[in-house]
Amino acid sequence: MNDSGKTTDNQLDHSSHQFCEQKYSLCFLAHNINITLNVGSLFRLADALGVEKIYLTGNSITPPNDKIKRTSRSTEKQVPFEYSKNPLTVVDQLKQDGYKIISLEITSNSIELNRLVIEKDEKICLIIGSENEGVDEALLAASDETVHIPMLGKNSSMNVTNACAIVSYALTQQLSLKKV
Repeated sequence: MNDSGKTTDNQLDHSSHQFCEQKYSLCFLAHNINITLNVGSLFRLADALGVEKIYLTGNSITPPNDKIKRTSRSTEKQVPFEYSKNPLTVVDQLKQDGYKIISLEITSNSIELNRLVIEKDEKICLIIGSENEGVDEALLAASDETVHIPMLGKNSSMNVTNACAIVSYALTQQLSLKKV
């Protein structure tokens, strides 16, 4: 407590962090993400939120890469990832493994994120697309659901990793942690 009777709120450093070995049944499929800062940010996000794996597809930049390493703060060494040129091959395998495929994109049939309901034990693959092109039409067609973040401003989109963070956090609030 300080002199005014309030509890002191001290900023903690990295050594105070308690590592958790649990993950969510949530993976990212990042298609044509060709900006290294975005790829690095996806690794950092996946590590922070307990995402089990990242699938990089198409023209996505992959580790090892110094800019990815710098942006990710070396989490590309902690978060499992796989590269495949063809994203539909990955989607087919994930569907066979029981994953629900959710694309993050504004479409004529997308639902607002706050209306998305998933079961605590579902396995989810979140598909994100490139900054300029969004999610590929073939991936949208292969998705079980398409969600969007309601945009209140004049711009109809935001940075892909910022949007991924918002949706991922919302998904983790509905999913159960699993032991790895």
